Amino acid sequence: MRFLFTIFSLLLVSVTGFAQDNYDVDLIPANLRNRANACIRNEETTIDMRSPDNVLLNVKKAITVFNQNGEDEARLVLYYDKNISIKGIKGEVYNSVGKLTNKFSQNDFADMSAADGFSLFVDSRVKHYLPSVNQYPYTVLYNYEIRNKQNLIIPDWSPKPADDVSVEKSTYTFICKPTDQVRTKTQNYSGTPDVITDEKQKKTIWKANNILAVRTEPYSPAHETYATNIQIAPKTFYYYNHKGSYTNWKELGKWIYDDLLAERKVLPPATIEMVKDLVKNEKTDKDKARKIYQYLQDKTRYISVQIGIGGFQPIAASEVDRLGYGDCKALVNYMQSLLSAVNIDSYYCVVSAGSEKKSMDPEYASMVQGNHIILCIPLKNDTTWLECTSQKIPFGFLSDFTDDRLVLACTAEGGKLLHTPKLTTAENLQIRKADLTLQLDGSVSGKMNTVYAGSQYENQESLIGKSITEQHKLLKEAYNIDNIDFEAVSFAQKKDISPKLTEEVSINIRNYAPVNGNKMFLQPNAFNLRRSIPEIKNRTLPVYINRGYTDEDTIVYTLPDNVITELIIGQDKAFKSPFGEYVCKASLVGNQLTYYRKFILNDGTFPAAQYNEFSKFINDVNSADYLKLALSLKK
Repeated sequence: MRFLFTIFSLLLVSVTGFAQDNYDVDLIPANLRNRANACIRNEETTIDMRSPDNVLLNVKKAITVFNQNGEDEARLVLYYDKNISIKGIKGEVYNSVGKLTNKFSQNDFADMSAADGFSLFVDSRVKHYLPSVNQYPYTVLYNYEIRNKQNLIIPDWSPKPADDVSVEKSTYTFICKPTDQVRTKTQNYSGTPDVITDEKQKKTIWKANNILAVRTEPYSPAHETYATNIQIAPKTFYYYNHKGSYTNWKELGKWIYDDLLAERKVLPPATIEMVKDLVKNEKTDKDKARKIYQYLQDKTRYISVQIGIGGFQPIAASEVDRLGYGDCKALVNYMQSLLSAVNIDSYYCVVSAGSEKKSMDPEYASMVQGNHIILCIPLKNDTTWLECTSQKIPFGFLSDFTDDRLVLACTAEGGKLLHTPKLTTAENLQIRKADLTLQLDGSVSGKMNTVYAGSQYENQESLIGKSITEQHKLLKEAYNIDNIDFEAVSFAQKKDISPKLTEEVSINIRNYAPVNGNKMFLQPNAFNLRRSIPEIKNRTLPVYINRGYTDEDTIVYTLPDNVITELIIGQDKAFKSPFGEYVCKASLVGNQLTYYRKFILNDGTFPAAQYNEFSKFINDVNSADYLKLALSLKK
């Protein structure tokens, strides 16, 4: 719900067609077919920055789709609005032997509003096309041209869009005037670009050939972090009637503050007086901020506003005050204005949001690295962060959507990079205690209490406020146990900077422990089973664990009278590695069987050579989790 640059970021990854003499699939080298669901035969991307308000993008692309899994690579999606115009689209489809079977043009594209379901205003539209072909392999060619009336955002180049795509040939050409100053970020590009300069223009050409498809390796870093990529940022730019220049984060943050924010912070006098009265009895700035944040959550609701400069510029604080809604930019700007009314400083911060952590690049400033806005209050020795788009999130708590990453704080003095707090392995808790009774027929019933904290707090927080029917449905999906029923469900929240959610349920699981003759087979670990992961030889990418967590389960089973308890043998396993720790114990006192499990997974990046050690650790956990006890029954 928090994305602000959707249209622009999607535009950057749109690709299209080309023309070539022979598209017979047999001409593709065997090594480019191995592991590939699609192969880019030839792609030529040309960007001609004729002036800051006149940038032409021309893309020609031919891609062969080998099977249904490669279908998405044949899809073309183009966004446009009053400042982005599609000058032309055409294309062709060839069968497996390179015979032309179909031609298409712009008229064959579906055209619809780019409204995202959250938007109040959207002046953008989208065209998209996917060839209707049911015989594989086939080749589709696209050729299109787009004119942009801005150069703040220059489409980048990633010749290989996914692991399962191979590339026969791809080129990226950037044309500008010899006097234009641009910054270039090059990632995983081993060659040297060709540069051709004359008195009228400077042309830089990057090339990539014969890039193989590779198997996807589990627990890898995000594809964009290791794929070949070229990014370009002009020093002087034009964007929706706004002009500016920057070469670093300080200058970019200064432009955002001065041009996009400064004039949008004025509040009506009555609102200023209201806020002062609201916090008059609060003794500290933090208590004042907490009171104002609660006012924000009670008064406003989130809704995306994407129109013109609205992609980066918030609507005025006075408008949010009047309307009671806004997008992430508008709500942060409004909260900042409310705090300013009582002399509390805060920073408008651009962040790359998402459950997978992604930081701003300290060495390369650009406008396309962020997709969300949060607020930082730099209180003395107690910096506090606020997510302003949620009406339920606790004061001072940043979820796993924005934790532990570098963000751009935009201030009157300029931009600066700050690091958001990290939700640690020890904080990301799930602690469960259950008292269950095992019936003669193998059914289980009883009560269970689970406390969620840190990033795991959000796992269940969304259930609060839903109907009982919906809660039961979602819980069944979450626990995923055959024949489980929830007879009572309740939730309690501790809403502070370290929030916790407590889930209380009464459950019944029919035939959980199957009976066969004089044996009953019980799997003590009913609720928290770790999946296995594949073993991989010749791993190439680092092992990346995005976020660590700690789970602790204690389940007490009261056994039926017909179980011969003297024959039950206790179980005790424990092991440790750089990736985490695991302990499980099964012990018997009287007719009560207690199962205890603790699992700690550490976050971090580890060398590729350690993947086998990691897979062994996880698979040992999996084996221990599926421990089954064969309980002997009295005849």
